[in-house]
Amino acid sequence: MCSQKGYGQEMERRKEMNVGPKDRWERTKRNEEEVEGGSKTRGEISRRGGDRRKQNSPEGEAEEDKRRNRPLTDASLSFYLSNLKLENLIIMDLRQFLMCLSLCTAFALSKPTEKKDRVHHEPQLSDKVHNDAQSFDYDHDAFLGAEEAKTFDQLTPEESKERLGKIVSKIDGDKDGFVTVDELKDWIKFAQKRWIYEDVERQWKGHDLNEDGLVSWEEYKNATYGYVLDDPDPDDGFNYKQMMVRDERRFKMADKDGDLIATKEEFTAFLHPEEYDYMKDIVVQETMEDIDKNADGFIDLEEYIGDMYSHDGNADEPEWVKTEREQFVEFRDKNRDGKMDKEETKDWILPSDYDHAEAEARHLVYESDQDKDGKLTKEEIVDKYDLFVGSQATDFGEALVRHDEF
Repeated sequence: MCSQKGYGQEMERRKEMNVGPKDRWERTKRNEEEVEGGSKTRGEISRRGGDRRKQNSPEGEAEEDKRRNRPLTDASLSFYLSNLKLENLIIMDLRQFLMCLSLCTAFALSKPTEKKDRVHHEPQLSDKVHNDAQSFDYDHDAFLGAEEAKTFDQLTPEESKERLGKIVSKIDGDKDGFVTVDELKDWIKFAQKRWIYEDVERQWKGHDLNEDGLVSWEEYKNATYGYVLDDPDPDDGFNYKQMMVRDERRFKMADKDGDLIATKEEFTAFLHPEEYDYMKDIVVQETMEDIDKNADGFIDLEEYIGDMYSHDGNADEPEWVKTEREQFVEFRDKNRDGKMDKEETKDWILPSDYDHAEAEARHLVYESDQDKDGKLTKEEIVDKYDLFVGSQATDFGEALVRHDEF
């Protein structure tokens, strides 16, 4: 699945490369050879000493009785029967294991029935019902994020108002004493996407090698692909050259001033391009490159379906696959030429969704704007504190620090 988080997950995989798969492979190989050599030596020692001990054991007596075709003694018979029982149990366990293994293998190799979704939708602000007549829970989730809103139950109304006032000062970006709809919308989007900024912060520390508060392309390339430059053909199945070329293209697109040095905001656009309007063309381009197997610059019906579903020799398709075929013909391929071009692909993966953050910002302003001038003062917001945060508590300090960083 390649959802909005897909780009973060891809960068996590690239971050793993910093450890050096080839180094890990060589180190593992050496360990295996050392263990194998040690086991062989220990085995030879065990066999030399064990032969003598075995002669006086019940096992030795049973084997000797069988070899000479003589009656088994009580001790050797008892051991022989118990040993036979153990062997039967092992065989039964082995059969059960093989049956389980075959079922697991069949499951793993069975064709997928889950749909891969490449469409980037704006997430809902809350899973709660938006009904202010019953509660302001939806507004709390929207304004602070659901996780932050859960920790609100410790503050008194007075404490809540005080901390809300501090947040208002941060929302007022131009420091003119008013909070506009746009400023409130930006804050709501920030509150909803904290995981993105946390991901950027984590990766920032690993790529700002000279700690100057910027990440250059050279720094990113050396941190991510450094060992590949020494060994351009590593034997681990990844095409690092292609990945590096693709990353450089995306980095240059995110770098607005073209100096190949990214600020934290530009680095965020590089890691999560689907979140930025000026990066959406690169999202479309990379998606088309992934799906367009014949490299003709278009996505035809079979490429479209093949990206979501693998036949594996079975002609029977799930119903959702048949529905997707109809969707392609009726809605995706707008000009009916049998394939999707760049604009049609963009309409598919980046639909013009309803802007929930803007709608909520307008709602909060409408409900709190006492003088009806279309913007809010700190006093107007604090007077309606229960609409924004209620009389519950949250760790606003952490949110304020994170907001300052971005």
